Amino acid sequence: MVVNGNGSIDGLHGPTNPMASALLTDLYQFTMAYAYWKAGKHQDRAVFDLYFRKNPFGGEYTVFAGLEECIRFIANFRLKEDELSYLKSVLPSTCEETFFDYLRGIDCSDVEVYSVPEGSVVFPKVPLLRVEGPIAVVQLLETPFVNLVNYASLVATNAARHRFVAGKSKILLEFGLRRAQGPDGGISASKYCYIGGFDATSNVAAGQLFGIPLRGTHSHAFISSFMSPDEIVDKALRSEDSSFTCSDFVALVQNWLMKLRRETSLQGIFSETNQSELAAFTSYALAFPSNFLALVDTYDVVRSGLPNYCAVALALNDLGYKATGIRLDSGDLAYLSIEARKFFHTIEKEFGVVGFGKTSIAASNDLNEETLDALNKQGHEVDAFGIGTYLVTCYAQAALGCVFKLVEINNQPRIKLSEDVSKVSIPCKKRCYRLYGREGYPLVDIMTGENEQPPKVAERILCRHPFSESKRAYVVPKQVEELLKCYWSGNSGKPREELPPLTKIRERCIQQLSQMRPDHMRRLNPTPYKVSVSAKLYDFIHFLWLNEAPVGELQ
Repeated sequence: MVVNGNGSIDGLHGPTNPMASALLTDLYQFTMAYAYWKAGKHQDRAVFDLYFRKNPFGGEYTVFAGLEECIRFIANFRLKEDELSYLKSVLPSTCEETFFDYLRGIDCSDVEVYSVPEGSVVFPKVPLLRVEGPIAVVQLLETPFVNLVNYASLVATNAARHRFVAGKSKILLEFGLRRAQGPDGGISASKYCYIGGFDATSNVAAGQLFGIPLRGTHSHAFISSFMSPDEIVDKALRSEDSSFTCSDFVALVQNWLMKLRRETSLQGIFSETNQSELAAFTSYALAFPSNFLALVDTYDVVRSGLPNYCAVALALNDLGYKATGIRLDSGDLAYLSIEARKFFHTIEKEFGVVGFGKTSIAASNDLNEETLDALNKQGHEVDAFGIGTYLVTCYAQAALGCVFKLVEINNQPRIKLSEDVSKVSIPCKKRCYRLYGREGYPLVDIMTGENEQPPKVAERILCRHPFSESKRAYVVPKQVEELLKCYWSGNSGKPREELPPLTKIRERCIQQLSQMRPDHMRRLNPTPYKVSVSAKLYDFIHFLWLNEAPVGELQ
């Protein structure tokens, strides 16, 4: 591994957020590091698992995200002089000066990270990351790793759930920047919603950083800022093929509005439309004739917004342009989208404008998973959904609840016990596999000891629930996939996986979700996905449990 001038190993840039520094951790990580150092244990070789205990949002799957940020973090992990000075000021004065000399010299060149590929569908108890290295260093990675994975995986899962409800054919737009928890919440949400299946974002910074497609038009303020068409000074518009120029596009729009008003099949739908809205639409079309999408609910969708939009769209059509569509941001979205579709089909039929009936209809307005489901049940004609607050804030669940547990030190397995069985850790360095059935669906994830023989295709394997003696099943897999791969090899010289581009991570997520059995994906009462251990690991867990648990004494 090569260390460059700024301290980065292998030249990887740091995390997206520069706040993700070596000090972005809990104080107890440094107090433990000192205690390890003071006891001479700081170089002990430790293995930690990062995992979660329960799927979010009442579902039965999670999308893993945040790996790339973790690898970029450890590639740039160094304590700077100003950070060391600050630590000296906050740690007890009894801390020896040579401890800070030790901190000055540490990096992650002696750390190894094994991970499930980013964008994978994952399940509780199975390690997302296995981190090996000197215990004091790895302990300093705990909080930042949990921080970088927790929200990333939660919002990617939230996005995937919205995609599942909306269906594959709908366009999903992430509009959450203004409601996100701070700048990093907004940037992270854009990135991980894209991984989870969204098509574009309104967040310009995220577009620049990650290459995510951008979408956006105008707000109600633009509409209400106009008073009348008289405000439009430059009325000329060149045709799409530049063959001629319409000297008065405003008049062309007004002529189309009169034709619509006189059209027999549209009589009774509208009379006088709002002229300030018409002026705003016309002005926007003059600015963006190839990308004209109008927000039609500022005054009245059916009586004003739709006819005004259509008048401008038909005028653009005369000049060879194709208007993009409309956005609904309030009201009964199912009803209004159906009425809009009828309006568009009528115009296509009466005026012979081919394809006008398929004009895109976008909807926004505090949408969430439940409203998407309700719209599907009512029936609607929305083609694209702009989703913000409930998506990026993960309103339905605040956190995923990732944990980082010691499972081995100096080749000695360790276990964390609890009266709550769900909090008992699964000890030792493990290998993890996904077993697929004959229909191509994943059947079960199984964890084994590191030195056990891996499961083989067409070979009968006993899969056991980690803690429930009666829950067990034999599986004969048609395919076996090993889940943990090396993404950071430190000085070990082991080959490691390349970090894929964002588009590849997104493709993996979509592909993995499509492989899941439908009953695991249901919104309500999904079938639990089975996570198991091998028979040998099961026996060892319970041997260690009995060995470590104190024996009570009754008087």
